[in-house]
Amino acid sequence: MSADQKVIRGGTLSVPSTRDALSVGAGRAGTDPADPAAVLGIPEGELTPKVRATLEGLIGELRHLRLDLEREKTRAHHLEALADQDSLTPSLNRRAFIRELSRTLAFAERYQAPSSLVYFDVNEMKQINDGFGHAAGDAALRHVATALVENVRSFDVVGRLGGDEFAVILAQVDGARALAKARTLVEAIECRPTAWNGSELHVRVAFGVHTFTRSEPVDEALDAADRAMYARKNLPTSPRAAA
Repeated sequence: MSADQKVIRGGTLSVPSTRDALSVGAGRAGTDPADPAAVLGIPEGELTPKVRATLEGLIGELRHLRLDLEREKTRAHHLEALADQDSLTPSLNRRAFIRELSRTLAFAERYQAPSSLVYFDVNEMKQINDGFGHAAGDAALRHVATALVENVRSFDVVGRLGGDEFAVILAQVDGARALAKARTLVEAIECRPTAWNGSELHVRVAFGVHTFTRSEPVDEALDAADRAMYARKNLPTSPRAAA
């Protein structure tokens, strides 16, 4: 006798498996999930009180299992989000950002659609750390990340690559539009100082833009944006004027 069969008065009654019971119950609009006969499709006349009680117990267990499964899925999604989050700022960490950049590069290759990578470096972080302390430096990094996150589209990606370096993926944005957007982001970062223990931290950043229309190694894309950023940073004008 299979595990999905039960003896009733010397005979055998086939009962759907737990997985089948869930699918049957979910697929019958208007049935009462508390009624085992309705859920399992068993004729009322074949149900003894003992069998009914057993089936009701099984259905109750199935409900609990389904709720446990939903809770575990929610918990898993929460843990995945935590694993992707930078430990200091409201942005993705490097691992998660590289994963999203790989996806964007693959999209560009498949659809021949340009997207852009903007690389940011915070200027004079050493002076902030030395003059105000490392906690002030952390506040400056959070200020940069917050300004970036608040001034891009919901499907753009902001990540902290490490130290004082950030990057933004502008999906389906060509070079000219990316350059204009980068200037807007610089303005959002620099226009408002960060308050710190009665003082104001004036954060300045340099940026570089790399636009791609095909797939390329992630390291090459990051290196191209990084080199563009350093080229702009080393211009003989101030960072603000260069932007």
